[in-house]
Amino acid sequence: MPEVKKDARKENKHKVKVMKDGHYLVSGGVPLSEQNICVDTDGQCHGWKEGKRYPVQESYALCRCGQSKNKPYCDGSHQQVKFEGTETASHEPYLEQAGIIDGPGINLSDVQGLCATARFCHRAGGTWKLTQQSNDPEAKQKAIEEACDCPSGRLVAWDKEGKAIEPDFEPSIGLVEDTQAGEKGPIWVRGGIPIESAEGKTYEVRNRVTLCRCGKSSNKPFCDGSHLE
Repeated sequence: MPEVKKDARKENKHKVKVMKDGHYLVSGGVPLSEQNICVDTDGQCHGWKEGKRYPVQESYALCRCGQSKNKPYCDGSHQQVKFEGTETASHEPYLEQAGIIDGPGINLSDVQGLCATARFCHRAGGTWKLTQQSNDPEAKQKAIEEACDCPSGRLVAWDKEGKAIEPDFEPSIGLVEDTQAGEKGPIWVRGGIPIESAEGKTYEVRNRVTLCRCGKSSNKPFCDGSHLE
């Protein structure tokens, strides 16, 4: 399982609660900011840049249906549009769903159903090919960068001792801005924040996941890239 910051689990104050056919209720004073996907000179997604920071609040409600007039916050529009927010995502642990590529320098785990279509995995031939070429130091480094840039945690790089190579995130939430695609992406939950279903069951706590904010995902509450359709 990818490493989760121990202090986030110990404090246990940060939380995202999925409300039935409604919003995401965020509690514990979680910082909120825009996170912009950067694009390199070749037109490939490469790295992140922080944008607008929102005032810190002890708790707040984020739109899940995609219809709020006060985005990113909920304004009750889910009630007017009769939003169907039934959760369909699996509670099976990540590694039990993952396929594994055993490269010479690193391994790569992949759960395709978690893909948020952020496209960091396309650069330099793709993360999968780079993993297979990871006896080369440059290919290895690029594969690690691409896996770590993946906001949904679909892709995770592992060293040959079996330790996950994860970006170091404080508990925080990012609103993905995909300027290249001209779309607003998912809600990026970082740093081991628990996500509790409407039925009260907590999904596996991970370092990074992406939640749907357009209302169209077939893998609710997680993003499946439907905002780009």
